Amino acid sequence: MHTAPRPRITTPVTAELLRGALDLEPTERGLLPHRLPAWVRARNTDGQLAMAESQPSGVRLAFRTRATAVELDTLPTKRVYPGAPPRPDGVYELLVDGRPAGQARVAGGDTLTVDLSTGSAQTRPGLVGTARFPTLPEGVKDIEIWLPHNETTELVALRTDAPVEPAPDRGRRTWLHHGSSISQGSDTASPTTTWPALAAALGGVELINLGLSGSALLDPFTARTMRDTPADLISLKIGINLVNTDLMRLRAFTPAVHGFLDTVREGHPDTPLLVVSSILCPIHEDTPGPSAPDLTALSAGRLRFRATGDPADRASGKLTLRVIRDELARIVRQRAAQDRNLHHLDGRALYGEADFAELPLPDRLHPDTAAHRRIGEHFAALAFAPGRPFAARRAPGDRLGSGS
Repeated sequence: MHTAPRPRITTPVTAELLRGALDLEPTERGLLPHRLPAWVRARNTDGQLAMAESQPSGVRLAFRTRATAVELDTLPTKRVYPGAPPRPDGVYELLVDGRPAGQARVAGGDTLTVDLSTGSAQTRPGLVGTARFPTLPEGVKDIEIWLPHNETTELVALRTDAPVEPAPDRGRRTWLHHGSSISQGSDTASPTTTWPALAAALGGVELINLGLSGSALLDPFTARTMRDTPADLISLKIGINLVNTDLMRLRAFTPAVHGFLDTVREGHPDTPLLVVSSILCPIHEDTPGPSAPDLTALSAGRLRFRATGDPADRASGKLTLRVIRDELARIVRQRAAQDRNLHHLDGRALYGEADFAELPLPDRLHPDTAAHRRIGEHFAALAFAPGRPFAARRAPGDRLGSGS
């Protein structure tokens, strides 16, 4: 017997239904999740950071419902790089009771065209589209819809065929992470396959991902944002953006790291804090930045990067990944003498020479989906496993330990 579709219920998207966002901006058509607060956005003048923080890596809707059909209207912003291969539409990923249950894409939307050779950008307005998940199982269930990690996404309307309520608090610890485009998820296939999302799932924690493409630059306002964001675990991944922007010299780098850590510690004096250096990136191990697109590859329709600095300039204080790793290890070692909850992790333990030989960086800077999985698995083992910096602490009298 054919059952008629149940009528749709429209539920306003509010902060109670979202995780991983630090702010919601009302727009003409809906709400735009942000990963940096409004006061930071008001002070920022960099278009790259503005774009990155509006791309909702790690942001997801989380609700409980009996619905068997879910529709999410959104207005995405598609990026186009003339001469480079077309970018696929962003992926919306559905989890039901924590398990993968489908993907959807939204066509259309606004278009942002970026000229890689000049940095200029133009936006063309487009139409709202819909991500549809029409065949969910019967019964009460917890739903998560992870938004595209690399596509600015305005939330216009949530429709279901049964009422929704915010997902219950599962008592999990909150992990706050800051890093570069690699942490944001560049070149991985979907929002739950970024390495921080994978590591969070393996570690049983709730993720707030401040991986900001091109913008892990020790900015003081990012440090203050982390200081003011509630978290049980904190990690900082430092290195690649400082080299590929050629932003500062070693003389400025050392006090900038201390200042960033000092600011975070103002709000989180005893929180486990893990400082992570860059994964292996051969073009910048010993050659300073800046990075630039390889125009020969670009003319052939392939995006690849090259290092344009001179290795001899290390003597005058220019930064390379090897220089940064050595200095980060020294800084953490010095500070850890008074800060027992401060830890260091060499990024090559996440992705090193053997990983590069097996899973090379397709554009010479960013890992692909398989490499993201490798990095996430290594991070989970090195951070969340027993005896590691983010290991769950045992509750008094609990012989099995805490699972939160």
